[in-house]
Amino acid sequence: MTSLVPSPLTWLYVPGDRPHVVTKALASGADVVVVDLEDAVAPDRKEYARAATAELLSEPPPVPVHVRVNAVDGPLAAADLAAVTPRPGLAGLRLPKVTSAEQVVRVAVRAQTARSPSPADGPGPPLYALLETALAIERAYAIASAHPSLRGVSIGESDLRADLGVQRDSGLDWSRARVVVAARAAGLAPPAQSVHPDIRDLEGLAASCAHGRALGFLGRAAVHPRQLPIIERAYLPTDRELEEAETIVKAATTDRGAQALPDGRFIDAAVVAAAQRTLALARRC
Repeated sequence: MTSLVPSPLTWLYVPGDRPHVVTKALASGADVVVVDLEDAVAPDRKEYARAATAELLSEPPPVPVHVRVNAVDGPLAAADLAAVTPRPGLAGLRLPKVTSAEQVVRVAVRAQTARSPSPADGPGPPLYALLETALAIERAYAIASAHPSLRGVSIGESDLRADLGVQRDSGLDWSRARVVVAARAAGLAPPAQSVHPDIRDLEGLAASCAHGRALGFLGRAAVHPRQLPIIERAYLPTDRELEEAETIVKAATTDRGAQALPDGRFIDAAVVAAAQRTLALARRC
């Protein structure tokens, strides 16, 4: 299952056809920079974005860089994968419009071959699947458990909202919970939240992050650097949570069986594991 090493909390999307913006993003403080070759790039700029991103990844950048390729079953994905997968600076591939486990397997095999022709040379790059349709949500666990190279799943909420015809944000909560459960069941890290598109609405972003955290998400994608500190603050443990986690872990070191804390709360191995994850997340600071 998931380890105690915390996942990234902030994933900053930047368009692949604007290298100067990518350069700024690398110094923004984001845990991961996601260079987008898909929605953020106009059709007549796709080839340039692909070439610029391949050049960027010719050497390892100062922070992990993932690339969101074009739709995995579309006409551009093969060229995207061929251009960026062999590059030493690539830390992960984000796959949009995934609807089946078979798609993940095909990309994993193709990416591994592009990076190292022989399987003995090592695995391909980590993959992250974006679930953006009702069909993808229905198949969430199958996708999440499709291949060892898949390290995460998350929701593309804009597309999913359109597919479902959802008017209120709460209408996506069932889908969100399903993906959280699928990720956990497949042994993956908790999914990151989808982007909050209004970069001026920082109060709304904070409230949305709090809601996502309550549903079991961990971290969030962003589209502007000003969103990063809001996301990080929302997902890092509070002082009270840290104090409680320390109490639980300390109690567990003295008695490894099920027990009650001084305030009467009962704790067991699952509660201790959750407390350890809280402390590990705090140590990322």
